[in-house]
Amino acid sequence: MVKIQETAMNTVAITTLGCKINQFESAAMSEALGKDGFQVIPFDDVADIYVINTCTVTSRTDAESRRLIRRASRQNPSARIVVTGCYAQVAFEELSDMPGVNLILGNSEKKGIAALLKEIGDGRQVLVSDISREKDAGGAQLESFAEHTRAFLQVQNGCDAFCSYCIVPYARGRSRSVPLDEALAGIRTFAAQGFKEVVLTGIHLGGYGLDLTPPLTLLDILIAAEKQQLVERIRVGSVEPTEVSDALIAFLAGSKLVCPHLHIPLQSGNDQVLSRMNRKYAANLFREVVEKLVCALPDICIGTDIITGFPGESAEEFEQGYRFLESLPVAYFHVFPFSPRTGTPAATMGDHVRSSVIKERAKALRKLSEEKKKAYYRTFLGKELPVLIQNREENGMLKGLSRNYMPVFVKGDDSLINNEQRVRITGVVREEVKGEVVADDPAP
Repeated sequence: MVKIQETAMNTVAITTLGCKINQFESAAMSEALGKDGFQVIPFDDVADIYVINTCTVTSRTDAESRRLIRRASRQNPSARIVVTGCYAQVAFEELSDMPGVNLILGNSEKKGIAALLKEIGDGRQVLVSDISREKDAGGAQLESFAEHTRAFLQVQNGCDAFCSYCIVPYARGRSRSVPLDEALAGIRTFAAQGFKEVVLTGIHLGGYGLDLTPPLTLLDILIAAEKQQLVERIRVGSVEPTEVSDALIAFLAGSKLVCPHLHIPLQSGNDQVLSRMNRKYAANLFREVVEKLVCALPDICIGTDIITGFPGESAEEFEQGYRFLESLPVAYFHVFPFSPRTGTPAATMGDHVRSSVIKERAKALRKLSEEKKKAYYRTFLGKELPVLIQNREENGMLKGLSRNYMPVFVKGDDSLINNEQRVRITGVVREEVKGEVVADDPAP
């Protein structure tokens, strides 16, 4: 290993693919590098070192990671290129064959990136450990998140579900949790930095605490944060339908801190497809959970994920799933056309759906989602909502986010930014919600 001078390689550019956990970890890497004397610059600039924090959910994200590696090499042919993240974890042999790649770090190794970057030589190194042996959740180590008005706090990592289409358990390891006191300290730190909203995130957030001694749940974090009034707003990331308990619903209904918004992955509205996906519930359980939530919190925003074109999905199964979604009181859904990921059981299944059919089905589902979102937004016309003002858009309007996850545009001066204001909803045009601030004081 060739030791290089720290001053000779002092600019680092980082780009991120994939989930909020990757965003959080890239921010943590950036913060650590800044503390260690590196200058972090935009990825479009000419840098001494490029870091690509990859995703590997589908073959398309793998291809995008490779494209970014080639782009970095073109921007500065003499730069050192570091590849980390989930693609690096599961396919480091493939990446090590790419020209220009100097260092490949697994998801555990990325935590020590600042020290490792000082030792990059001209050769090629691969530092990827067995993620299945990892016991540390690796979260709650970030002191600031300057790129966002909302802060994302990782409190859980890994997944034990092993859905048949998903590579994540192999890329992230088994489910593991940040201790409760560390998670609460993370929220407290963000609040001290001036953030008004903290988003709790994890690879399998609803599995939080089951590995701790004594075992805990996500609800324990929420109860403690509410009791201590650690921050103005907490938002919960994605939770599985089997993890939305009656106790959680009752807590949300009475909470002044936790936002009335849940993202609950469904993946398919057809039980046969769900079974092939190795999902641990039937569609009717999902309906029951959603209806309980809406009954307890009539204004709640519920989002979901849908995979269309899963192997063997017949026209009848798709139609049944579509009608199921149509009947649900959900506000939106993210649509993912099935893409086989090497290393997963689904990739070896027969009866794959033609790409043209998948494209048509995805288009129909996205149109349905748009209709549901507009219908949901319109229910708030004339109502007043607390909105966290986030930034000024190019059109001159201020953009904010309501507690129930509606993007709202208002007029006002910059003093409103990063403050929660009471806003009356005055119009909905396509997916754009307009409002007017009705109080200068922060909303209670």
